[in-house]
Order: sequence, then structure tokens, then C-alpha cells
Amino acid sequence: MTGVTVRVPAKLNLQLAVGPPRADGYHDLVTVFHAVSLFDQVLVEPAGRDGVTVTGEGADRVPADHDNLALRAVAALRATVRDRGAVHVTIAKKIPVAAGLAGGSADAAAALVACNELWEAGLSHQQLATIAGAVGSDVAFALLGGTAVGRGRGEQLTSALAPATQYHWVLAFADGQLSTPAVYAALDRLRGERGDGAGEIARPELDTALMSALRTGNAARVGQRLTNDLQPAAVSLFPALRKTLTAGLELGALGALVAGSGPTCVFLAANPERALELAVSLSGAGVCRSVARVSGPAPGAAVISAG
Repeated sequence: MTGVTVRVPAKLNLQLAVGPPRADGYHDLVTVFHAVSLFDQVLVEPAGRDGVTVTGEGADRVPADHDNLALRAVAALRATVRDRGAVHVTIAKKIPVAAGLAGGSADAAAALVACNELWEAGLSHQQLATIAGAVGSDVAFALLGGTAVGRGRGEQLTSALAPATQYHWVLAFADGQLSTPAVYAALDRLRGERGDGAGEIARPELDTALMSALRTGNAARVGQRLTNDLQPAAVSLFPALRKTLTAGLELGALGALVAGSGPTCVFLAANPERALELAVSLSGAGVCRSVARVSGPAPGAAVISAG
């Protein structure tokens, strides 16, 4: 086999509940993941030594060495299946970098799927998910796709039982990036300033009203339940986001929130026509760098060509 190409989606967090810091520096999470139709493509080919090339959206900000998450995923898979050859990974990005959409995790998931195919390793989805969970917090969800509840660091997944409703979203990309560790640190600092010691921070819990709304397929109800504990921290570090969120709601979005650790802002629209109107209006309002219309849930990492 000369190469395998995998397509992999961006993710949104429809709920992101964050607990106090753990001893290992991570935070316990309860999150509702939702994959959307904004995709990176990852090509894996045999090579003399491992390497990576990145093109497209934000390529200059993606590590091109062994700090690259996709190459770390390759190494993790090789440690499991043993005696597999070196590969070159070519990542064509459409998911913006450091935007709260888990683009790096998506690329890692794609590399796992591609190498499993290229090496004819035959690992099951569950075996790949176990490896993915060790590579990064969001990597396992990028394998799964759809809508799912994540716990732990986000790697403990349960598929959400929901009808095949398509939701229509507008993503407003900011002119800048946010570091995920910096946003979590800001959250801890803000909680400390409010007097929320680790002992007083509530254990994160799944929003049952959100899950009920997803089961009904009612976009208006879903929009009312979008929450993100990281949003105040992201806005504190990137104050312009407040104006973007306000504009989207004033322009008719059913709900709005910061995506993950930001700085992308996410707006839910009632239907494709309203999503188009909202995207055009947000672009004209000058409150973001650019916009994209997407739908979800989208499938997880999948082989689109092999040969």
C-alpha cells in the first residue's frame, strides 16, 4: 500500500463542565462533544523516517517535528503493533489552529486510523480509542464522531442516544489564538479570586436538560442549554469575544458560546437559511476574522482513499 488518506472533523463542546485541578494537573470534565462538518485531511505514506508536512489554515503554527500530535499518535500506535515502518504524514488543514476546535487532536486520530490501515494492523475501534486516550484528551472523540458524552479528561466516551437531527452552526473565527493551558490557568485564577477553593468547586455533572433537548431534536431547546465553564476565562484573556457573542445573539442565533478553550465563537441557527443569514451578518458586523457554516453531528475519522 502506497498511502492512506483520512478525513477527520472538528469538534464543539455543547456543554463543558470543569472540576477543580487534579494532582496530575488536569481537570475532571463532563462534556458533550459534537463533531461538525469542518474537516482536516491526513495522508500517511511509507517513508525512510517519520516526518510531517502541514499545509492550509494556520500551517505555520503547527509543530513540524516530534512534538506534532499526529506523529506522537504514530509512535504510540507503533509501540503497540511493533516492527512497523516509518511514515510521512501530510496534514491539509481547514480546522484553525489553537481555536478551541481540537484540530490537533483530530489530526492525531486521523493518523491512527491511517496507520492502522497502512500497516494492516487490524486494531479494532476500541483498541485505537485506548491508544487515542493516551495521546490526548480529545483524540478518542475525533475517532468516534457524532455526539458523545466525555468524562475524565474527555477520553472516557459514551455515545449520545439522539435522533438523526442535523444542527446548523456558524463558527466565527477570531483574529488570534488562545493557549488551552493558559485558559485553564485563567479559570483557576478567576475561581480563586471569587474564593472558590478546590474544596468548594462543584463536581462536574452532565446537564440532563441538554441531553433531553438533544433527544427531542429541538434546536431552540438545545440553544438554550449551551454552556462552557471555560468561557469566562477565555473572554478574560480575549475581551473582543464578548462583542462577538453579543452580536451573534442580537442577530438571531438560538444560542452562543465559546468553543472549548476558544477563541472561536459558536452560534446555533434554526435551519440552513438562517445559518447563511447569520454568517453574512456576522461577517458584515466586523466582529470576527472570518466565518464558516457547518452542520453536525458529523462522522469521526474515516478512510477516504487507500492504495
